[in-house]
Amino acid sequence: MSNVEVDVGSWDAFRDAATAVRKAVFVEEQGVSEDEELDGNDSEAVQFLARDDEYPVGTARLRFPEPTVGKVERVAVREPYRGDGVGAALMRAVEDAARDDGATELKLHAQTHVEPFYQQLGYETVSDEFEEAGIPHVKMRKQLDG
Repeated sequence: MSNVEVDVGSWDAFRDAATAVRKAVFVEEQGVSEDEELDGNDSEAVQFLARDDEYPVGTARLRFPEPTVGKVERVAVREPYRGDGVGAALMRAVEDAARDDGATELKLHAQTHVEPFYQQLGYETVSDEFEEAGIPHVKMRKQLDG
C-alpha cells in the first residue's frame, strides 16, 4: 500500500473515479444492478477516494442521517488491493472526517463476508442478518471518541 493515499472531497470532484471503483466491485464483481448502486445520494455525501499514484483503487462515502450519527456507505476496494490496508485507511479517513463534522457514532450495513474486517476496526454487530441488493448484510455501529 506504499503509494496509496486517501483524499476527501465532493461527488463532483470524485464522480468518475469513485464510479469506476464501485462499478468494478459492486456491479461487475457482485452483480448489483447499476440503478441500485447509483442511488442518487452521492451529492449529499462526503466522498473518499483511495488512489495508488493516480489510479483509483478504493472509495467510500459518508452521510449524516442525524446530526451526530454518520452512516458509512459504498465502501469498495478493487480486488487486487484487498488485504493491503486500503480499506482500513479509507475507514480511518471516514472516522476522522466524521469526528471533524461532530459525529459521535458511525453506523453501516456490512456485507457479512467483511463483518470481521469491521469488527477489527471496533465496529459492533447490532442486527441479525438481512438482505440488501441480494447480498447478506448486518448492521454495525461504532462509538467515536473525541
